[in-house]
Amino acid sequence: QFHLVESGGGLMEPGQSLTLSCEAVGYTLQRHTTGWFRQAPGKEREEVACIPNYGGTTFYRDSVKGRFTIARSQGRVTLQMNDLKPEDTAVYYCAAPIRCNDDSMGADSFSSFGQGTQVTVSP
Repeated sequence: QFHLVESGGGLMEPGQSLTLSCEAVGYTLQRHTTGWFRQAPGKEREEVACIPNYGGTTFYRDSVKGRFTIARSQGRVTLQMNDLKPEDTAVYYCAAPIRCNDDSMGADSFSSFGQGTQVTVSP
């Protein structure tokens, strides 16, 4: 299992941008399909975006398409979030390895999750 660490969360205003980063301590995530999930208060965890290990198509949930971008950078996986909305408020978790294809994503019993980073979007 991986020890995943998320960073970059914060308190933002609607319309602002924020970049989250996910690092696997002692490993590089380059070889592992990785994704971002989020959980808002009182709601179930939901999939946000994922990126395959060696190429392939990324996946985004409909509500973030065109605003969020998942990418790899120096062994980490980042989530660039633009035009933030109050409904994006949640704890964001990265996870690996996960299932990821162009129309769905999901965690498995052997997927590791980080501790999460809080993103709050409020006027």
